[in-house]
Amino acid sequence: MAELQCIVVTPEQTVRETLADFVTVTLFDGEIGIGPGHTPFIGRLGCGEMRIRHGNESERFYVEGGFVEVVGNVVSLLTNRAIPADKIDEKAAYQQMETARNQAAHTPELMAAREQAVAQGRAQLRVVRRAIG
Repeated sequence: MAELQCIVVTPEQTVRETLADFVTVTLFDGEIGIGPGHTPFIGRLGCGEMRIRHGNESERFYVEGGFVEVVGNVVSLLTNRAIPADKIDEKAAYQQMETARNQAAHTPELMAAREQAVAQGRAQLRVVRRAIG
């Protein structure tokens, strides 16, 4: 069976480069699963979970924005942040969400920034809680 080459890159570093049987990422408007032989694809990432499955092993990451590209059997993610689920600080994510919720937002720009910070905190909590099981 063919395998995927999965590469996750942030502006600072290559976070993960591994073989995979299946990759699932959160797009700006939903979720997509990518297997070997997937059609070429470019998508805009949202903030949420990325899962990499290889055999019986599964890795979970929180990713925040960017793009995913599928060409051949190579899945490339260019993202602002990629944090392994086991490295997410659940208390800090919850605090980020609560702090954002309590910020005053009197302009459309401030409201959008507040909503984005809440969404990021919520997505991090979802990733870490799914990883715990």
